[in-house]
Amino acid sequence: MPAFSLMVQGTTSDAGKSTLVTALCRLLVRRGIAVAPFKPQNMALNSAVTPEGDEIGRAQAVQAYAAGLAPHVDMNPILLKPNTDTGAQVIVHGQAVGNMNAVGYHQYKSIAKQAALTSYERLADQYQAVLIEGAGSPAEINLRARDIANMGFAEAIDCPVIIIADIDKGGVFAHLVGTLDLLSASEQQRVIGFVINRFRGDIRLLQSGLDWLEERTAKPVLGVLPFLPGFHLESEDAVAHSPTKDDQQALLQVVIPILPRTSNHTDWDALRLHPNVQVTLVGANQVIPPADFVILPGSKSVQTDLAFLRQAGWSEYLAKHLRYGGKVMGICGGFQMLGEKLSDPLGLENKELNSQAEGFGYIPMSTVLEAQKQLKQCGGTLNIQDQQAKLSGYEIHCGVAHFHQDIQAFAELDNGNHDGYVSPDGQIIGTYLHGIFDHPEALQALLEWAGAEQISPFDYQGFRDQEIDRLADSAEEHMNIDQLIKQCQAFAKA
Repeated sequence: MPAFSLMVQGTTSDAGKSTLVTALCRLLVRRGIAVAPFKPQNMALNSAVTPEGDEIGRAQAVQAYAAGLAPHVDMNPILLKPNTDTGAQVIVHGQAVGNMNAVGYHQYKSIAKQAALTSYERLADQYQAVLIEGAGSPAEINLRARDIANMGFAEAIDCPVIIIADIDKGGVFAHLVGTLDLLSASEQQRVIGFVINRFRGDIRLLQSGLDWLEERTAKPVLGVLPFLPGFHLESEDAVAHSPTKDDQQALLQVVIPILPRTSNHTDWDALRLHPNVQVTLVGANQVIPPADFVILPGSKSVQTDLAFLRQAGWSEYLAKHLRYGGKVMGICGGFQMLGEKLSDPLGLENKELNSQAEGFGYIPMSTVLEAQKQLKQCGGTLNIQDQQAKLSGYEIHCGVAHFHQDIQAFAELDNGNHDGYVSPDGQIIGTYLHGIFDHPEALQALLEWAGAEQISPFDYQGFRDQEIDRLADSAEEHMNIDQLIKQCQAFAKA
């Protein structure tokens, strides 16, 4: 079969680009087509680690899974991780190259574009199809110069483009027509059609609008994808809301603060989807409710987020929570916050050199941020309350922990190392492992440790696979996938 590429761009962020690429990856695999996902530039604090120890966006790791592949750095060669409102850590081919502000990165884009093209060419040489995800909207006028995320990249490799829009937000026809009108003539020519996402209701009531859109733009509507109730796919960046359980189902109340720079929020997806667990996410200026189990999540700017927690009353809350027997778990940055001191001598997360902060003081540990980031996938066994359960996860951190006394480790890793901390009274756990709840054995053991009795088993990984199949089945039903493949092949030949 001739090789082809297709780029999915959106009228807005969260229009459905990631989900459509995920669905198409699964559908092409079902047709026996070797396909790889690709996103030239991603901006997200939700990342994944490849088996080789490289860091990429979470969405591309999920898309790789849908395609039956292990995630690889070439699937997302440029990753931007915001650490302030105006700056981000820049990761190229899986490794951090430094922090840049928006102006500095704009100047750096010519280098970033070459890195993206190199990765794309390697994928195109290996696979029959490459499905490319855009970023945000291609019609952001202020970002058009040196663009490597949307049409600038599509033009560079000469591939066809689909534009997807979310009808659930309203204004779908204005979004599609306006986006197309703001593109150049050559960019408009490579748009082979539109997809409308998250439609609810009777399609017959939408038909007149679809007819108008096709007549107005001379572009076909390739599909109208329905809203899927309860659908779950790991979020690329936005923190997903928690399903609410009824009182009989919820056996454990979990509270998690949402930090200004929360990272890897998919850590608690398995918890919020568990039938017996109620997760409450607490943002700024919200009352912190009582809980059985509190999780301090990862952070891209630990000292800044620690100050946020103190200002929001979490110091007093944690003290009371622990006094009454509650359980606390810190993950990565949250683990560091539970220690005694945090030091950033190189200014990796802060503008100031030698920045220091006092932690909450519950773990006899100091953390020093070092230039070399720890990036690795891990397997092992956790050891709490005399339970030994298999676990898997991944590490993404610059912090190096220094314990001031002998401690009980949270987990024994397959590589012979230890991870984390368990307090002598068994109330506090700290770990550098993200994704710890995704493994069904570890999930069960941790929920029992947190106080849940007669908890139902839950296989998050199996659930995720079922959801990807449900998404793909919906796209199969509401799009002509075989015709889309032919369009892409014809574009490649032209």
